Amino acid sequence: MSSGDSGKGETTAGAPDPERPPGALRMGRPFGVPVYVTPSWFLVAALITWLFGGQIDNVLPGLGNARYLVSLFFAIAFYGSVLIHELAHTVLALRFKLPVLRIQLQFFGGVSEITKEAETAGREFWLAFAGPLLSLVLGGVFLGAMQLVTPATVPGVLLTALMLSNFVVAAFNLLPGLPLDGGRMLRAVVWKLTGRPMTGTVAAAWAGRALALAVLVGMPALSAAQAAQIGTGELLTDAVLGAILAAIIWNGANTSLRNARLRERLPELSAGVLTRPAVSVTADTPLAEALRRLDEAGALGIIVTDSAGTPIALVRERAVRAVPEHRRPWMQVSEVSVPLAPGSRVPTALAGEELLDALRAVPSAEYLVVGPDDEPVGVLAAVDVERAFSRAMSGEEILVAAPPPAA
Repeated sequence: MSSGDSGKGETTAGAPDPERPPGALRMGRPFGVPVYVTPSWFLVAALITWLFGGQIDNVLPGLGNARYLVSLFFAIAFYGSVLIHELAHTVLALRFKLPVLRIQLQFFGGVSEITKEAETAGREFWLAFAGPLLSLVLGGVFLGAMQLVTPATVPGVLLTALMLSNFVVAAFNLLPGLPLDGGRMLRAVVWKLTGRPMTGTVAAAWAGRALALAVLVGMPALSAAQAAQIGTGELLTDAVLGAILAAIIWNGANTSLRNARLRERLPELSAGVLTRPAVSVTADTPLAEALRRLDEAGALGIIVTDSAGTPIALVRERAVRAVPEHRRPWMQVSEVSVPLAPGSRVPTALAGEELLDALRAVPSAEYLVVGPDDEPVGVLAAVDVERAFSRAMSGEEILVAAPPPAA
């Protein structure tokens, strides 16, 4: 669907791999996008092997235990089809110049993690439709191949199962509710009609919630209606499966809505808005004197300069709090400051995703905010950005009051 280590992935060279989900195995990088198999996939593969093996025994009873080998081959081939479905999304996203973080194969199918929104409703529609369309094409290919083999044979059974599974994947993903592809297509249609992507997201998210409730109630009800033909065990399995699917769809719809609201608010997250007013002192200034000037000016940050007034460091708030008050007159600000590193200067105009990207590139507790003329404006604290980001996700006002650096 689109849309045994320490938890930190590593590349083949042993370097950290931030793209890798915890515990996942990287299977390759088609089109430059890493593909990962999560631990949950092995559980599903084992379940498919067991269930499908029992069904094969009804059609080909002479296989014996070899039916499980055939069933395992089907499980792998099925997820190969899911990977092709996700690659359709990925290839089109790359064609539209949209970054793709990774592809994951997991419990209920796959996910292509596209980290930027399509620029137009039309592109969003085709980006979503590409996956189900390719699943339909694959189903058609397997249907054609079935005409070349005898039905009651291993190739015939495998081709039939792959044909049906691809048609089911396409049909399921075309259901009109987020986080499914059909939900993204519905979002694109409403976006096109209203001119507002957020309106499309809200409509598709509510459709996803309704779909989740329908799956939760509908799957057990359908099984109950066929209770005479199926056993109690299958009825319970369908009920549990329906509940899991409903939970995945419901949570996916809520996540899509929350992320859309965040993207809408993200441009408000700017360095200029979150800048703390600061005072400038030289490196040999006693800490107590610097804090006195800070309090007198009503500022919330301290910039350390050289004798010519050029910023060279920032006083660390955490370091100041760790110094007992009786020692502050005898310490210089240089002892509680960190030199300005390349990338630690942030323009006031930097906002939204560009601001977050800049901070991720050079992790630090404080940054120097500079104006268009490269003159110091104030200090940006990472904690303020994190707090504003959290408030944006919850729909609150982004502008928040920063705490003073001294205890």
